[in-house]
Amino acid sequence: MSTPSALFKKYDIPAPRYTSYPTVPYWSETPTLEAWLESLRQTLQEPGSKWSMYIHIPFCETLCTFCGCNTTITKNHKLENPYVARLLKEKDAYFKAAPDFQSRPLSQLHLGGGTPTFLSEEHLRALLQGLLGGLVKDEHFEGSIEVDPRRTRVTQLEVLREFGFNRVSLGVQDFDPEVQRLIHREQSFEQTKLITDEARRLGFTSVNFDLIYGLPKQNLTTISHMIEKTAQLRPDRIALYSFALVPWIKPGQRLFKDEDLPKGEEKRELYEKAREMLLAEGYLDIGMDHFALPSDELAKSSQRKALHRNFMGYTDQRTDILLGLGVSAISESPHMFFQNEKILPKFESLIDQTGFAPFRGHVLSKEDRHVRKQILELMTRGETSLQGDKDQGVIVERVQEMVKDGLARVDGDKVEILPEGRPFLRNLCLAFDRRFFSSQPETRIFSSSI
Repeated sequence: MSTPSALFKKYDIPAPRYTSYPTVPYWSETPTLEAWLESLRQTLQEPGSKWSMYIHIPFCETLCTFCGCNTTITKNHKLENPYVARLLKEKDAYFKAAPDFQSRPLSQLHLGGGTPTFLSEEHLRALLQGLLGGLVKDEHFEGSIEVDPRRTRVTQLEVLREFGFNRVSLGVQDFDPEVQRLIHREQSFEQTKLITDEARRLGFTSVNFDLIYGLPKQNLTTISHMIEKTAQLRPDRIALYSFALVPWIKPGQRLFKDEDLPKGEEKRELYEKAREMLLAEGYLDIGMDHFALPSDELAKSSQRKALHRNFMGYTDQRTDILLGLGVSAISESPHMFFQNEKILPKFESLIDQTGFAPFRGHVLSKEDRHVRKQILELMTRGETSLQGDKDQGVIVERVQEMVKDGLARVDGDKVEILPEGRPFLRNLCLAFDRRFFSSQPETRIFSSSI
């Protein structure tokens, strides 16, 4: 069997993160707006269908150089009111086109960014009143938000609680001052502790920390310090992301030197150290990049094999529709993906004209839906079936190297990831990716898998 360092070198290749299948670079047949709306109407009319909503707030006051999100860097808070107004106009357009949104219970509402707490208390309240007014919430409704502890006030958290928000995700990344300086995100432990403590005091039932390994100047000492400080605050969930180096997409990542970045076996050791410490603290390894305390709903859902994954990442509730509002937001139904315009002025102009801002999308073929199901099962359950798959022989052949290395297992029609293979889950999913193998990219479009 290969050594851990040899496995890392072997499998550290560019691969998608699989928040969707097909992945965005392979979207081909863009639906018309009317076809997209009809897909929503049909899905909402199916018995028992569920839906969730994602709101993208793109504004950040400063640029974090590790970030790969769609952001607008500005200190001009006069942008808040017109953006909120356009979000509500977009929502109204959808609800007019598909009235069943108003009668179907809303399972989840997530605010992401950017920095959603860029919005003042006044504008947060106006946004949430406009979004939730007249809607029916599911009995297990989850309201969640991504926050920057440097830009979040307790009074903003109070507004969120008024509207039933119960989960908050804090951007932490690392606690080391030098690492923070290089990624342009200087954030004290005390700032993170304050928002964590206040969220719990106000009744948020789940607190998540976003951490990153592979950042410039990280080493085993700094990563140990990061986990030790995290353990002091004991968040319910932790997302431990591999730093996605994509300077061809995000030029801001060129602000630090390549030699500052841990690579190869060194980067792999950072993950192994962090994972070892988190498991020792009682966290469970939920799925790719994610850990949770046994008491958290994400862990409970994982043990029931009921996890779901979409463009928002892992969630403990499965929904049939994700309705994305705001610049660059991505929506999905069982048969289509639909993304909004990514450039803010163009998005604003389109919303002003029609209430919709189509940019691109994808109509899933029958094969797409089949592969999507397989990859989703691998990502959320760690196993999937090849029963009746016309490409069964090809997939088994692709998986054989991982089987030989003790990372995966093929048992009849079932393919599963083994505990030792969890860090290589993206590689296993890649074996099922028909579109990748039918048209492999000539240029690099994905970050490394580990």
